Amino acid sequence: MTASTPNPTLRNQRSHRAILDAALDLATRQGYARLTVEAIAAAAGVGKQTIYRWWPTKAAVVLEAMNDRTGPARRVPDTGDLAADLAAATQGVMRLLDSPLGPVWCGLIADAQGDERLAEDIRTTFFEPRFACWRQRLDKAVTAGELRGDVPTATMVELLFGPIYYRLLLGLGALDPDDTPARVDYLLSGLRNT
Repeated sequence: MTASTPNPTLRNQRSHRAILDAALDLATRQGYARLTVEAIAAAAGVGKQTIYRWWPTKAAVVLEAMNDRTGPARRVPDTGDLAADLAAATQGVMRLLDSPLGPVWCGLIADAQGDERLAEDIRTTFFEPRFACWRQRLDKAVTAGELRGDVPTATMVELLFGPIYYRLLLGLGALDPDDTPARVDYLLSGLRNT
């Protein structure tokens, strides 16, 4: 390849980035339901065929864009204060869902109800890696005797996040991050090893 020959890998990376950025920008500005592959292509400066070469649906583009924006799953903090660690980490989730990305996430989850492949992709690329981090922190608390051993840590994670997603998906508004320590305390009062 000479200096005057365009690098197709670099062009693909630029197109890929432009598509992800356009998908989230449009979804947050005009709403996920109104988003189309045509609009994403126009905003990204690519043809629709470029998008369909990489993703089968608008939802697949948006899911990858959401995963890209939120980054990989991160370890849950372990400061030695389980309640504070859980409160801090859940506040981060609440901030994300209360941001302009919250309604986009709702749209993806709504689409997943009729699309098993999308539902599986959401579980495997977003929820499972994050929940694994949560379960790891909770497993440590169970091993240390802080939490009951008869409740699966997967159930604990569901109890922690269920209210957040319940409010999001039913349009009840975001939970107040200032209430998080109290909510974590309510949960832990039932899960603490007595």
